[in-house]
Amino acid sequence: MKQITRVLACSLAVVLTACSLRLYAAVNPTGTNPPPQAAADSAQQKPLLSPPAVAEVSLDGHAVTIHYNSPFMRGRKIMGGLVPYGQVWRTGANPATSLVTTVNLKIGSAMVPAGSYTLYTLPSEGTWMLIINKQTGQWGTVYNEPQDLERVEMQKAALPEPQEKMSISFDHTHGKSTELHVRWETTDVSVQVVAQ
Repeated sequence: MKQITRVLACSLAVVLTACSLRLYAAVNPTGTNPPPQAAADSAQQKPLLSPPAVAEVSLDGHAVTIHYNSPFMRGRKIMGGLVPYGQVWRTGANPATSLVTTVNLKIGSAMVPAGSYTLYTLPSEGTWMLIINKQTGQWGTVYNEPQDLERVEMQKAALPEPQEKMSISFDHTHGKSTELHVRWETTDVSVQVVAQ
């Protein structure tokens, strides 16, 4: 009896699948639309609103890497809006922005030993501050001020055109020296980084 039930269930599944495929072929004779399961799989693989990104540089043969998630403007006011002035910002989206250095660094006026850190910024209409924090592995909105290693001033400049996607990069690299840039909307803030 159990075998008959299994055979009937399997037969019914085959018939339903065949009918489903015939119906799909009837409503989509050119095959230009994906079958329902493919559409569902595609929906599950939508790109993240703030995809992961990496900024990396080699300073005199030593790796310095920043992992962050890169949000988009998507029609929003960013500086002084989504990113409020006078409040600590995760400097990205989702997980905290991490800095890993295999060499001791001087970031602005701060001495930063080789190791792993979290980067935050304190945005302002005037001078921004880069915050180098010793706590790691937390979500981006978790900020523990007593864990700050240092805060350093950043130089601020205006971009000639709005930049849709927030970015962190190392620019003007020569030997042991580079510049760390954070750019978004029309803001470009930077600080010098030198391997020690």
